[in-house]
Amino acid sequence: MQHDKKIGFIVGSLREGSYNKLVAKKFAELLPEGFEAVFLEIGNLPFYNEDLEVEGKVPTEWTTFRNELQSVDGVFFFTPEYNRSVPAALKNALDVGSRPYGASSWSGKPALVVSVSPGAIAGFGANHHLRQSLVFLDMPTLQQPEAYIGGIMNLIDENNTIKEDTVNFFQTIVDNYIDLFNRYN
Repeated sequence: MQHDKKIGFIVGSLREGSYNKLVAKKFAELLPEGFEAVFLEIGNLPFYNEDLEVEGKVPTEWTTFRNELQSVDGVFFFTPEYNRSVPAALKNALDVGSRPYGASSWSGKPALVVSVSPGAIAGFGANHHLRQSLVFLDMPTLQQPEAYIGGIMNLIDENNTIKEDTVNFFQTIVDNYIDLFNRYN
């Protein structure tokens, strides 16, 4: 019996009404049969500190996150842009998941980077900073189509429903990611 492939969904914005969270939920709905979205919590992770990376001191939240990350087959990242980069919570999750040294939980997992912003440049800086980290973390990342979602308020209606033409674009992104995923799995 074949099990569904699990795709970890990581949302860099911790805000309850986050546009990134709204977009992530829509992407989860667009995964094809045989794939399951698993939302991974990053807001509860203590900041990475190598002094805690010893037996008896490793925070439970780190261990839980690393175990959940190891159980997924690929990762979708959704990030806002804070000061032309990714939010601290997202960067911290990258650091926690990459340790202890030599035992990264990220390695080899195909990735997708989506940046969502009310602004016109659509999180370009955050998107590219995150991609730079993913190169080091050995995560093959979808290059095309690029997923810069700018002017998000114009892409949703008064009920926070994402407009159909935008959903169609999201589906194109998901379909291309699945092609990338299948090349590595």
